[in-house]
Amino acid sequence: MNAPQKLAYKAADYKSDITPIWCPGCGDFHVLMSITKALVALGRAPEDIAVISGIGCSSRIPAYTNCYGFHGVHGRSLALAAGLKVSRPDLTVMVMSGDGDGFSIGGNHFLHACRRNVDMTYVVMDNRVYGMTKGQPSPTTEPDWDSALSPGGTGLNPFQPLVIALASGANFVARTFSGDIKGTTNTLIEAVEHPGFSFVQILSPCVTFRPDEREWKNTVHKAVVEETDDPGRAARRIMTDDGFNTGILYRGNRSPFATHVSDTFGDVSELEEEFAI
Repeated sequence: MNAPQKLAYKAADYKSDITPIWCPGCGDFHVLMSITKALVALGRAPEDIAVISGIGCSSRIPAYTNCYGFHGVHGRSLALAAGLKVSRPDLTVMVMSGDGDGFSIGGNHFLHACRRNVDMTYVVMDNRVYGMTKGQPSPTTEPDWDSALSPGGTGLNPFQPLVIALASGANFVARTFSGDIKGTTNTLIEAVEHPGFSFVQILSPCVTFRPDEREWKNTVHKAVVEETDDPGRAARRIMTDDGFNTGILYRGNRSPFATHVSDTFGDVSELEEEFAI
C-alpha cells in the first residue's frame, strides 16, 4: 500500500487576513515569516496546528496565523498549551511568548514546562525590554541599560533562559536571530519535530525602545561548538556564552510526558452531584 501523500501547502495558507501592527523594523515580522516557512516545510494542515500565546507584542502571532489559536492571559500560555496537548496529542502545539511574558510573570510555568517535557515547542522572542508597555526593563535586560524608566540601569543580573531551560529539563534548547530567516526556519523545524519540550530563544530587536539592538545583526554569530546530547557539556558551553551564539545547543533524549486519552467519557451529571451542596 502506498504511503499517504503529503499535501503541498504555501506560506499564505498559514497566514490570516489580519495585518500585523508591530512597529516598523520590529524583528517579530521576520519571526512570523520563519514560522510560516517552517510550517510549509513540516507540511501539516493548518487545522492540525494550535498556536498559543500570552500577552505582549510577540503574543499577537496567533491572530496572524490561520491555525487554531488561543490568546491567553499574561504568563499562562504554557499552562494552556500543556492542557491542550495532553488532551489532544494529535495536534502540533506551538507557544509564542516574549521575555517579559515568558520569564517574568510566566517564569514559574517555564521551569515546570521544561521539567514536565510535554511534546510542544516554546518560542520566545527576546528583545530585552517590555515593548508593548513602553520600554521598561525586562528580566533579560542588561544591568547597565540606561533609560528614562530605569536611570543608570537596574543593576540586576539578567535572567539566563537557555541555562534555566537546560537545568530544568527541556529536551531541545536553541537560540536564533530573527534576521536570519533561513536559520530560524530550520531551527523551528527541528524543534517541532524533536519529541518533548523544545525551547527556542529568538533574539528579536525592538528598534522602537532599543534602537541600539539594530547592531545585533552585526553581533550575532553561529556557535563554533556542535550541538550535544550531553547536558554537562551543554552547561559548560552555555556558561561561557556571550548571549549571541546561535544554533542548537542541546538535543536531549528524554521520553516526552505520556498522554493517555480515554475514548470513553463519564456522565457529567455524576460529577455535578459530587459538588452539590
